[in-house]
Parts: sequence; structure tokens; C-alpha cells
Amino acid sequence: MKAPEPTIVHRPAPGVAVGVSEEMIHALVHGFYDRIRADEVLGPIFSAQIEDWDPHLSKMCDFWSSMLLMTKRYDGRPVPAHVKIPDLDRPHFERWLVLFRQTAHDLCPPEAAALFIDRAERVAQSLQLSIDFQRGVLPPLKAPIRSG
Repeated sequence: MKAPEPTIVHRPAPGVAVGVSEEMIHALVHGFYDRIRADEVLGPIFSAQIEDWDPHLSKMCDFWSSMLLMTKRYDGRPVPAHVKIPDLDRPHFERWLVLFRQTAHDLCPPEAAALFIDRAERVAQSLQLSIDFQRGVLPPLKAPIRSG
């Protein structure tokens, strides 16, 4: 007797379920980076790294589209880009998240804002840990101690 074919369940992209659209992503990315550029702490850091904002904004739209709409348009490597920024540390990421949360709440419906913020917090945490590891701030993981 032939085994039944497995059922494949296709879930919608997480952003689709809460009404995220490409237009919303564009508005959020551009609004957020307007705030970044005007920020007294983060503005100078970003300005020192980014000469032409259009490609960066386009790449960030691709990033968020890939993350929330599963479009697979983003193919960047964010860790090396962030590791090379001198003195980039946790307070910078905390400020980044404050501005991101404000922008999401201002520009998106509540459920979409919550999804954007959740993913931004995960991204910030992942980048912080990766940067710390690359810079040797975190000790290497040790093998578990086995008894007996």
C-alpha cells in the first residue's frame, strides 16, 4: 500500500496577516531613517557610513519586505557592515530601537507596528550579540561538563 502524500501547509507571510504592504514598508523605512539622520546620537554615525542614502534605503526596504512579506529580495550581510563601525555598542542599539518603535507606532496600524517592533528587537539583539562575539567581548562557548 502506498503511503499518503504529505500535506504541505503554506502559511501566509507574517506581515500579510496584519496588513503590511510594500507601501507601508517604504513609509516606515523612509520615516525611520529621516529620524535617524536628524538624531544627535545616531545621525553622525550613519552619516559617516552612508554617502548615498538611496541605495541604503532601497536595501532596507528589501530587508523588511523579505522579513515580513517573505519576498526573498534581501541578500545582504549585516553583521560585517555593523562590526566595522567603531564604538558601535548597546546604547546605540537602544536608541535605534526607541526611534524605530516611535516610527512604527506613528506610521502603522497597531498589529503591524507590533510585528515590525518585534522583528526589530530580534534584529537588534542578534546584531549586538554577533558584534560582541566578533569583537571578542563574549567568551567562547565551553563544552558542557559531564559527570559520571
